[in-house]
Amino acid sequence: MSSSIKAVLKPHLRDIGNLTVRRVLPALAARLIGPFIFFDHMGPATLAPGVGLDVRPHPHIGLATVTYLFEGAMMHRDSIGSEQKIVPGDVNWMTAGRGIVHSERTPDEDRASAQKMHGIQTWVALPLDAEDTEPSFEHHAAATLPEIERNGVTLRVIAGTAFGQTAPATTFSGTLYVAAHFTPGGAFALEPEHEERGVYLVDGDLEIDGTPLEAGTMAVLALDETVTLASSGGATVMLLGGEKLDGERAKLAWTNQEMGKVPGETEWIPLPERKAH
Repeated sequence: MSSSIKAVLKPHLRDIGNLTVRRVLPALAARLIGPFIFFDHMGPATLAPGVGLDVRPHPHIGLATVTYLFEGAMMHRDSIGSEQKIVPGDVNWMTAGRGIVHSERTPDEDRASAQKMHGIQTWVALPLDAEDTEPSFEHHAAATLPEIERNGVTLRVIAGTAFGQTAPATTFSGTLYVAAHFTPGGAFALEPEHEERGVYLVDGDLEIDGTPLEAGTMAVLALDETVTLASSGGATVMLLGGEKLDGERAKLAWTNQEMGKVPGETEWIPLPERKAH
C-alpha cells in the first residue's frame, strides 16, 4: 500500500427504511475525517413499484446532515417546516444545532413506478461553540455548485472549499466535500489543502499513487502529502475531510419527544441502545 494511505476503511451494512446502505464512517481506524462523523453509501438499488424509501422521523442534535444523490429522488420534511424534493446533483444541508427532527421518503408522485436510488448521506459534526445554534435547512440546486475540470475529471464542490472554489452551503469549520467524476484515463493531483482527507470510491476503478482502491471502500490519506488519483476506465469518487474536530456531543431529549414534530408524520425512530464494550 502506498505510504500516502494511512488506512483503508471497509463498510458495514445497515437498513434505513426499505434500503440497505453501506456505512463507512465511523470506523475503528478513523472515528471522524475532518468534521465528517457518518458516511453512508445508499444503493445502487431499484425499489419496486409501490415500495418507496421511508426513513421515519428521527432526531439530530449538534451536527449537520448532507444528502447528495446520483439517481432517484427524496422528499425531505422537518420540524421547522421545510419540505424539499432533492434530485441528482442537488445538495440538501440540514443544520441540526440544538435539535431538529426530519423524515426522508420517496416522493408520493414517484412511488407508482420502479425507482432507482443511489446516493451518499453524511453527518457533519459541529464545533462545540456551534452545537446549540438554531436549526436550519438549505437546498442548493446542482447548477449552483462550483465545478472544476482537471485532466478528464469533473470536480463538483458539494460543501466547503476546494480547488479555489467555495460551495454555497453554510459550514462551521474547514470542510472538504467534492464529487469527482473521472472519464477513462482521467487523473489529477490532490494537494493537502485540508488537514484530514478521505477518498471513497463509489464505482469504477481508482488508483491512489499507484495503489488500487476497491469500490465501496475509503482511503484515509496521510497528512501533508500531495497524492495522485487516476482512473483507467472511469470512476465516481467522493473526496471528504477538513479541519480536525474534537467531536460532537449527544443528547437524549428525543427519548422524551421534546424536540418537535414533523407535520403530517406520527411515527418516530427510538434512539439505539448503547452497547457495552
